[in-house]
Amino acid sequence: MEITNLTLCELSEKLESGELTSVQATEACLDRIKNTERLNNFVTVCDKLALDSAKKADEARARGAKGKLLGVPIAIKDNISTQGVRTTCASRFLSDYVPPYDATVVKKLKDAGAIVLGKTNMDEFAMGSTNENSAFGAVKNVRDENRVPGGSSGGSANCVAADQAFASLGSDTGGSIRQPASYCGVVGLKPTYSAVSRNGLVAFASSLDQIGVLSKSCDDALVMLEAIVGKDPFDSTSAEYVGKFGALDGNVDGITIGVADEFASCADKGVLQRANEAITALESMGAKIKRVSVKSFDAALAVYYVLSSAEASSNLARFDGVKYGNRAKDYKDVNELYKKSRTEFFGAEVKRRIMLGNYVLSSGYYDAYYLRASKLRTVIKREFDAILSECDCILSPTAPTVAPCFGEQSDPAKVYLSDIYTVPVNICGLPAVSVPFGTSDGLPVGVQLIGKAFGERSILNTGKALEKFAKEIR
Repeated sequence: MEITNLTLCELSEKLESGELTSVQATEACLDRIKNTERLNNFVTVCDKLALDSAKKADEARARGAKGKLLGVPIAIKDNISTQGVRTTCASRFLSDYVPPYDATVVKKLKDAGAIVLGKTNMDEFAMGSTNENSAFGAVKNVRDENRVPGGSSGGSANCVAADQAFASLGSDTGGSIRQPASYCGVVGLKPTYSAVSRNGLVAFASSLDQIGVLSKSCDDALVMLEAIVGKDPFDSTSAEYVGKFGALDGNVDGITIGVADEFASCADKGVLQRANEAITALESMGAKIKRVSVKSFDAALAVYYVLSSAEASSNLARFDGVKYGNRAKDYKDVNELYKKSRTEFFGAEVKRRIMLGNYVLSSGYYDAYYLRASKLRTVIKREFDAILSECDCILSPTAPTVAPCFGEQSDPAKVYLSDIYTVPVNICGLPAVSVPFGTSDGLPVGVQLIGKAFGERSILNTGKALEKFAKEIR
């Protein structure tokens, strides 16, 4: 038995029965990380800390402690704060930053007994869709090492796909969990905005950011979600979780799934074929397919990049060489300190978005861009809410293509198009999950299910229904 091939739920059962120990599982993961180090999934690996935690988990279980996550090794995206373990955001600006506290989600996972293996690689400050923007080098997709893993949570998705961890945390501002999940062939869940505390997450765009889960199955994602949801006094935007939990059965008989004609215009032929097969599979299991129209679909991408860049320019103003981050040398005054520090330590994509954000917020352009985008955001949200008042979920491809090769998308505008199916979800604050559903040209394809607010269990249950068919689709 190869321990690392197990799902989180399978491992949990073996830990509970005594067939395996947490130390054995953790050692297996650390060995796997070392043997596949070329994938570059981790910025920091916490060998000693993980093994010490695993020993404590085994001791706790011997005393009668229980829990689905007790002793389970997981990974954390490197923009989520971890006490005593550096949190770099894959940026030279924070290359040596060690937080003095755990993010709320990390604390909750530790309280549940999970073992933190380390911090995963990502696009710098979560800005990117390929993981090529990391100051620590690109992540190589385990399905084809000549291809990107997606971004910005590329390391979090790829470490699960590579069996280095049983699940991981990522962050999703416009698809940064779901798109790499699609490229790497794993489950990626972006929860409802406010369902999971953002305390300890280094902000990119505060009204869009959401911490979520990458896992090997929908059942695994639900276990992780249960551990991290809930209101947090340290995050005023968080809310009491009003969604339902309970075991998934994959029964979709009688549910209504919305499918928009507009979604067919952007996807490659192979990706669209898999999405259509997913529709047929769900219909064969008793789901009702309802054709809907998302008239705002074409506007969503522009709205997202205006709003997210505006918020990024504000959030990243704190990184100036004084309050946070590394500091440039040889400066004459404070203005030169700011300029040199930000020039030296920010990467090209981060600079691009800061400049775009400053532009759309500047005098003379605020009304034309930022205000207009804010109004369109309301229109998009109303349209999705109207569709979901008649449907249980909406189905689309997760990404318009399979994972591209490194350097294939050198034009930033073309890279941004990879988020076309995912950004409306963040604009609306809705939950969505990407579920692997076969391949195209031998590479994974993800199907996205968008749900009602706090309807995570419903979309995961529909995802489980797709998992039953996915193994037969090639």
